[in-house]
Amino acid sequence: MSTPPTADGSGPLDAHRFKESMARVTGPVAIVTAVHDGAPHGTTVSSLASLSMSPAMITVALDNGSALLAIVRETGAFGVNVLSARQHEAAMRFASRRDDRFAGVAWEFADGLPRLTGSSAWLRCAVSAEIPGGDHTLLLGTVRDCSTSDATPLVYSRRTFGTHAALPELTGAAS
Repeated sequence: MSTPPTADGSGPLDAHRFKESMARVTGPVAIVTAVHDGAPHGTTVSSLASLSMSPAMITVALDNGSALLAIVRETGAFGVNVLSARQHEAAMRFASRRDDRFAGVAWEFADGLPRLTGSSAWLRCAVSAEIPGGDHTLLLGTVRDCSTSDATPLVYSRRTFGTHAALPELTGAAS
């Protein structure tokens, strides 16, 4: 594994320090899905962000060696299932290398893409662009359709799943 250079280019950055720093960044947990030869494929990501409101666009990063990236490149489409707090086991299942990731997970086809039942949000995207970034590729997706539920979103921080909690002083609640 190569070590990224420091910001000033003076030498290699310590990989452990970088991982620890990034563990402090709280992010959404989502399962990106696509279809190949009629079969569903998916993987867990925490590198999901909104990009633009007009047109509606998102970014998601996929590992360069992932089968899912190859499928998305071939089809030009992907789904994003923003997981709910009750779907932490699905997050672990889809983060594994097992072949049967969809076994035991409630899902359906929605506009030709696998959509997990019970997700906090769903986005159907068309690939607009790809940007290489080290060992990952950043996909820019134009959102073609989306929906939400009342389910509490799952987040990931410090290598632990959780949910967001508003600060009491910002909600009017007593401390």
